[in-house]
Amino acid sequence: MKIAGIQKLTLLDFPGLMAATIFTNGCNFRCPFCHNSSLVINSSANKLVSEEDLFEFLNSRKGKLDGICITGGEPLLQEDILDFIKKIKEIGFKVKLDTNGYLFPKLKEIIETGLVDYVAMDIKNSLSKYPLTSGFNDITIENIVNSINYLKENHVDYEFRTTIVKELHTFEDIKEIASLLEGAKRYYLQQFEDTPYNITSGYSAHDPETLINYKNYLNEMGIKTEVRGI
Repeated sequence: MKIAGIQKLTLLDFPGLMAATIFTNGCNFRCPFCHNSSLVINSSANKLVSEEDLFEFLNSRKGKLDGICITGGEPLLQEDILDFIKKIKEIGFKVKLDTNGYLFPKLKEIIETGLVDYVAMDIKNSLSKYPLTSGFNDITIENIVNSINYLKENHVDYEFRTTIVKELHTFEDIKEIASLLEGAKRYYLQQFEDTPYNITSGYSAHDPETLINYKNYLNEMGIKTEVRGI
């Protein structure tokens, strides 16, 4: 596993649980607003955490933490991700997986093992704006749709989430996303934050009122939606 960092305690990343977050190295997307640029751009230069050191830390947290979040980058790029999750489960932790959903066969395989307790999938934008928002011009949209539909079948507890950027997301996009997520269990709109670590500068956040209006519309459409970060 290519482990780029550890957040030793989070009360926010794994709903309802005290957890630690593991950051994996590398991503197949280049979302311009991404705030984890060091995990995406020139990620080969990162100093990695050894599995030995990681599991020494995790074993020291037995009985103190409830769960482990595996995020990135894109964790499903890691060839040994399944064995890695097995080792975490053997210690006794619940596991949350963050993903962009592009590697659908791998996501499905992992969920079918029953080793993952919660999946958070990023919905980058309306399907027509996925190339722009993901930074991946040759994207195969079917992969994204397959992951969304599979999660909506409730094989595992899950959430969808979108980081809302003023220059990238309009109300028309929200309406398209609503159609895509019809029947979804839960959805979060996340406020964009401009930081020195974003891949590309020049993006900004919508005002809180706009996000609340988006949330209200989505709830009216039957999609249970909350806002994070305002």
